[in-house]
Amino acid sequence: MDQALVKAVACELLAATKQPLSRQSLADVTARARHALGKPSSRRTVWRIVDTDAIKPWRYKYWIFPRDPHFVAKAGPILDLYAGMWQGQPLGPKDHILSADEKTSIPARLRCPPSLPPAPGRPAYIENEYERGGAWPYLAAWDVRRGSVMGRCEPTTGIEPCGRLVHQVLAEEPYRSGERLFWMVDNGSSPRGAAAKQRLRQVDSRIILVHTPVHASWLNQVEIYFSIIQRKVLPPNDVADLEAIRLRLALYEDLSNQSPTPFQWKFDRTKLTALLAKIEARQMALAEAQCTRLEEAA
Repeated sequence: MDQALVKAVACELLAATKQPLSRQSLADVTARARHALGKPSSRRTVWRIVDTDAIKPWRYKYWIFPRDPHFVAKAGPILDLYAGMWQGQPLGPKDHILSADEKTSIPARLRCPPSLPPAPGRPAYIENEYERGGAWPYLAAWDVRRGSVMGRCEPTTGIEPCGRLVHQVLAEEPYRSGERLFWMVDNGSSPRGAAAKQRLRQVDSRIILVHTPVHASWLNQVEIYFSIIQRKVLPPNDVADLEAIRLRLALYEDLSNQSPTPFQWKFDRTKLTALLAKIEARQMALAEAQCTRLEEAA
């Protein structure tokens, strides 16, 4: 009886605040439970009762929902490229897939006072307060088949910085002598639309610009590389100036390119079909449930 009452109190709190239990205070839940039970109850007891429930409303998971009406038409060719195919034909040895994007606004945080290095028995001490020392946009192109990366820091984002990244890639082998260069981008302001395709074709006729679906940057493999540098390279963002950030990114590029390793991409057309079927079934179930509620209300 006590367990059911504690769970009911937790559910009432969610309904009243419209926030998941992860945003609530355990002390508040405990106080409400004590009032409902009419007797003392510890925080540990309340948490143990709530944690044993099959439904745990304090847990949540972000999920991917295709919102582009042309999602399949745009995602399919990208997945084919990852599988080594283009328009039903296998890619040749001189075809290259470049996954490109920009990581905007990497800040230089100048700690005040300076950080203390690690010592025996304790980690480094990083001051929470900092002064802003500017920010770099970081542009990078990830070679999907080779697992190497080329990047650069720029003062701003835009068409011209993206163009400089393209020229940087074209100046290096094996891209300088390649046959086709598939340049994969999202729908940001710089590489958007047919104008970007025409612009890159004028730079080099071998470039084939491939756009990801809208709101589907997760299909662009360079985002995985960006997540790696966000976790392994930039923290704790304790730098002297912007040049220190540029140097740190460049050194990690060199380190990654010493032993280039392609990402083990497992999401293919088969899994895309299964995902869309699952979403469609879910939508139909929700629609049927809504119709049932309307019929019952009538």
